[in-house]
Amino acid sequence: MGGDFAPEVAVEGAVMALDRIDKESRVVLFGDEKRILELLKKHNCPAEKFDIVPTTEVIEMGDHPAKAFVSKADSSITVGFNYLSEGKIDGFASAGSTGAMLVGSTMVIKPVEGVIRPVISSLIPKLINRRGLILDVGLNVDAKPEVLAQYALLGSIYAQSVMGIENPRVALLNIGEEEGKGNAQAKATFDLLKADKRINFVGNVESSYIFTGTYGGPDPDVVVADGFVGNTVLKMAEALYRINFKLSGGKPRVMNFLRPVLGRIVPKLYYQQDFWEQMNYESIGGTPVIGINAPVMIGHGGSSARAISSMILSMEREIKGKFPEKLRAALAEK
Repeated sequence: MGGDFAPEVAVEGAVMALDRIDKESRVVLFGDEKRILELLKKHNCPAEKFDIVPTTEVIEMGDHPAKAFVSKADSSITVGFNYLSEGKIDGFASAGSTGAMLVGSTMVIKPVEGVIRPVISSLIPKLINRRGLILDVGLNVDAKPEVLAQYALLGSIYAQSVMGIENPRVALLNIGEEEGKGNAQAKATFDLLKADKRINFVGNVESSYIFTGTYGGPDPDVVVADGFVGNTVLKMAEALYRINFKLSGGKPRVMNFLRPVLGRIVPKLYYQQDFWEQMNYESIGGTPVIGINAPVMIGHGGSSARAISSMILSMEREIKGKFPEKLRAALAEK
């Protein structure tokens, strides 16, 4: 029931996902049962293809997240988190109130023991036909060095378990690649990362190379930043996608002003046409909350049906990756 166009796009997106999820997976819908059944009929989809959990309340975007989470006990978000905490579902995703989703993540599911601060992350496209991960993208705008250093571990384990990257290269976002660059926070974080043998730390990375990688340089799979900087990078990337989409008349393409730059960075420019499409949030669908005891994903409030479908697929991958279990094991080894 969350999001600007709920429940219409949520139901449509769930129907779209049916043909793409594994046969053993099952989608559970929380919300207004009557409306859900009407929409499933509209899309010629048998209701028995889903499990439906009826709820009667909705946490609105204007509600106080913590107060609404408690007072609206029969909202789709609150009931969904209760199901997750009780093990009735394996993962929970919603395009509803971000604040309420974070309340449920931290107060009901709770951080894995040993996690200083949970973090939200985002997949980022890479020119060389793969995706990377950046974290934090907006949860903790002021982060101490020890928190940033732990983000590196969280991101590394996530990339390994969910994204299938065997030995993720981890870099710290900075104003220069050389050791000793940046402010006091960056310098202290660099020292902590350099000393942590559990991660494959490759040094500092400039924002210029987050999406392109560098030949002979860091070329990271995981980029670490505080929430202020990470969110700024993410929103700039979203704006570039919209500009590119508009300039191309609705057909994503490489912008002319980027061609000379990309030609110097990537020999022979074997540019993948889907690079810009992967920068579209609809192809990813949601932002995982990393560092808590079960998979949770937060969708964009303006999510389309395609974005909801992508979020369901991303959630399925995260569940199968068993990230929380692997994180608990890694923290226990310290």
